[in-house]
Amino acid sequence: MTNQEIYDLMARFDGSGLHKLRLSQGDFQIELEKAAPVVSAAVSVPAAAPAAAPRAEETAPVISAPLVGTFYAAPAPEQPPFVQAGDRVEKGRTVCLIEAMKTMIEVPAPCDCVIEEVLKANGELAAFGEALMRYKPC
Repeated sequence: MTNQEIYDLMARFDGSGLHKLRLSQGDFQIELEKAAPVVSAAVSVPAAAPAAAPRAEETAPVISAPLVGTFYAAPAPEQPPFVQAGDRVEKGRTVCLIEAMKTMIEVPAPCDCVIEEVLKANGELAAFGEALMRYKPC
């Protein structure tokens, strides 16, 4: 499996209801496991005001970090960023880099889209699955 396939598998597993996954392909094996959900007793709470509807920007699709690492908006410090807010990009185009253990991982655009907002600052730490950019599909 390629690194990107592994990252995609991890992201799908994280978003699924599964708690454990074991995959073997030839001599390659991977095992993913999440902590079991905590079951709590029902608690009676006084009624609160109705929750506000989510803002449009909170429901817009995002490009997420495929792993924990340092976010880089440009290929080098003296070069312009890969993308900026308002840029139209094609599926697969590199939109940023994540550095992990001295390895640079290119993060591609998931579809033809317009980048609405870059959510991370250059050089900032990104957690696995954390939103890096908000986009609007074309």
